Amino acid sequence: MPNNQLTAAQESGASSNGSLRVSVTSSLGRVPVPNASVTISYTGDPGEPLMQLSTDSSGQTPSVELPAPPVELSQEPENELQPYSEYNILVTAEGYEPVLISGSELFAGELSLQPVRLMPLETEADANQIVVIPAHTLFGDYPPKIPEEEIKPIAETGEIVLSRVVIPEYIIVHDGVPNDATAQNYWVRYRDYIKNVASCEIYSTWPEAAIYANILAIMSFTLNRVYTEWYRNQGYPFTITSSTAYDQKWVYGRNIFQNIDRLVDSVFANYLSRPGVRQPIFTSYCDGQRVTCSGLSQWGSKYLGDQGYSAIEIIRYYYGSDMYINTAEAISGVPSSYPGYDLNIGASGDKVRQLQSQLNRIARNYPAIPTVAADGVYGSQTAEAVRIFQGIFDLPQTGVTDYPTWYEISEIYVGVSRIAEPG
Repeated sequence: MPNNQLTAAQESGASSNGSLRVSVTSSLGRVPVPNASVTISYTGDPGEPLMQLSTDSSGQTPSVELPAPPVELSQEPENELQPYSEYNILVTAEGYEPVLISGSELFAGELSLQPVRLMPLETEADANQIVVIPAHTLFGDYPPKIPEEEIKPIAETGEIVLSRVVIPEYIIVHDGVPNDATAQNYWVRYRDYIKNVASCEIYSTWPEAAIYANILAIMSFTLNRVYTEWYRNQGYPFTITSSTAYDQKWVYGRNIFQNIDRLVDSVFANYLSRPGVRQPIFTSYCDGQRVTCSGLSQWGSKYLGDQGYSAIEIIRYYYGSDMYINTAEAISGVPSSYPGYDLNIGASGDKVRQLQSQLNRIARNYPAIPTVAADGVYGSQTAEAVRIFQGIFDLPQTGVTDYPTWYEISEIYVGVSRIAEPG
């Protein structure tokens, strides 16, 4: 193990691995890039490739195991050894600009999902072709958040335009401090943004209740920025920044973790509320060790999770007993909302027909998904198409169209139906 990130594993004598899967899509529409070459090496030793993989018809590599430090290192903040390993991922494909991801993170026992977007050669390369993932916020040095009031009075932000809480399709992330005019703005799908921030801000090895509590804080924080139009009311053309001093960490092109990915898909319409307050609460949080604050302690939430606290119990421990989980009234950018119940074999009607039509359109770009008759009847063939879709997009392969599957199908359908996406 030439990479000094793995010193902890060597010193302990432990042998631990994490898993990595790379998904490659074109920047022009959410379509897969098959037969892409993926070369993996240690970030500390990029000249010595560990393995070379190819993407399948869905633009994905198989999951591969790679060394990672012992999981115990991510359970305590006092450890000076880095609790994750870092890998370089070089992706090349015929007709596309190559992309290098440097510093993709891997934890022991976790599946890391590394998305890669390739720019076609004939387009103007206005996106990063070298992606550098900095140190995790719990391990590196980042500015502490500037305190803000959790409820924004109109006097501070001007007139609040929105009359209800809506989950946006995209948010615009300013990759720097607010007044840095040289920083790039990125259009990012809301769910992708939340997954990215959660993977930056907490460790995926923590108890699920702690991860959920932190995701709730991240989502409510974000939706408060959306609802109050915080930056737009200051004359800025973006929704939120990537600065930890002002907002929360987001990194262009970074990897996310499967358990965070699945949890966000299940709860992405949630946020935190107080009685009598319409806007999502601006939920301050900090690591609780190097920096303390009046909101949630990230490490403290982890310890409460270890003790068996539920997500809402963790939230109320830090924000008070009158905080509760709310659900947004609407979700933007989807053809129609979830029917309110799971679709399974035997279901029928317009919602099933719509689902079948969307799957058939997706199958044109993801040929591993079989096409089905759009007859409005949820039979075994529809269930199989759903099951294969779920496998491609990291959902439990049940063949049942539940809440996360419905919205994932909707999102991918919208993505592949567009000629190009904002970026």
